[in-house]
Amino acid sequence: MTGSLARVLSDAELDLLELALGGALPPSTLAAALPDVPAEVVLTDAENTPLARLTAGPDDAADVLEPLKPLAAAIGPHWDAALRRPAREVRAALDAASLEDAGSRLGLVVTEVPTREESDAAVALASTGTVLLLVPVARRAPEAGVVGAPGLVRAALGLADTLAGRVGALVTTVVVPWPGLGPGSRSGPGSGSGSDSGHDHGPGGTMFDEVAAAYGAARVETLAAHRSPATAERVAALSRVRDDAVRALYPPASAAEVARAAGGAHRRGAVVFFTGLSGSGKSTVARALAAELDDDGLGTTLLDGDEVRHHLSKGLGFDRESRETNVERIGYVAALVAKHGGIAVAAPIAPFAAGRAKVRALAEEAGAHFVLVHVSTPLAVCEARDRKGFYARARAGEIAEFTGISSPYEEPADAELVIDTTDTPVPDAVETVRQYLATLLTEPRG
Repeated sequence: MTGSLARVLSDAELDLLELALGGALPPSTLAAALPDVPAEVVLTDAENTPLARLTAGPDDAADVLEPLKPLAAAIGPHWDAALRRPAREVRAALDAASLEDAGSRLGLVVTEVPTREESDAAVALASTGTVLLLVPVARRAPEAGVVGAPGLVRAALGLADTLAGRVGALVTTVVVPWPGLGPGSRSGPGSGSGSDSGHDHGPGGTMFDEVAAAYGAARVETLAAHRSPATAERVAALSRVRDDAVRALYPPASAAEVARAAGGAHRRGAVVFFTGLSGSGKSTVARALAAELDDDGLGTTLLDGDEVRHHLSKGLGFDRESRETNVERIGYVAALVAKHGGIAVAAPIAPFAAGRAKVRALAEEAGAHFVLVHVSTPLAVCEARDRKGFYARARAGEIAEFTGISSPYEEPADAELVIDTTDTPVPDAVETVRQYLATLLTEPRG
């Protein structure tokens, strides 16, 4: 990487990178989405992990994309390695199973949870041959109140069972990273709804057809396009069902008061604050928890330590005072989120007890629940996991005041939960926090 400039990718650009690395799109498509980059650039995530090197081809030669390190993954069905496979791998497996139906393979694109009408349409479209259920999902969070990526994938797997049972089709379900156009984007087939990468082809459009072909589909149908106007109207009206029921039960003056009270209902918010050494797994668990809470319909804001440093705390150093300021800023924003009934999930290192105490106080002053989660993974394990070589550099004296090496980590004595990811899988850790939080959220707001 010596001499190469770096570019930190947005979530949508990471989706494009994953597609390009998997063979679903040529590197030139990725390059076109990254304006003003040099002829050779190292592409990184928000944690500055070098993921790939993109080199512009001379004259008419093709651009070259070289993988450097694996992209970070989270948990949930949309991150299941059996479903989220590279395009070239999916197509190779289909070709190995049978080349005879390659020209007729159907790609069914699942952009929204299928209704009964769309399930019946899928059965009518499918045959006893191979069906690819393509589920486009984005790294960015969905709109509030919309079924998220985990739920969409579970619904697609249910549809796969229906197709296998009713038609006898050979169904392959594939999660497709899609830049900013996952569930909740409301981008219909060829809708032109774009991402911050500059691509304006929604699932079912020209670019997605190209991607679907790379996965092995010969023809593509977007399932939501088979939703009738009547069904679309009923789906859109779901949020009004309660209002209609209230108006039917109460006279106008009473109905207005019931509706007003319901509209003002305010759940007590919560701050879930992870603390632990670099490499302990706190960010991985925090991201997975935030995704699950979003999918539960709970408004969740993720404040990850590394990403906050690029925005809220840009310019701060890593001396003790700067670290305390960074943690306090995170705590302040988290408390604001929770004050209005939201859930804030934060995952800084937060090495000092005084800083964590300030965050707890801010949350409690906002009337919110506070859950301190100590991810207690031992230093030796964290050091062995180090993807970016920070621990080695710190031991060599190249990084000053590195927590656990040249700067202390004060283990909390007041944590509500203690989790060691050495022997606790991430899904189990998420479920532990989720269940603890669920008991708090059932308490009425005082």
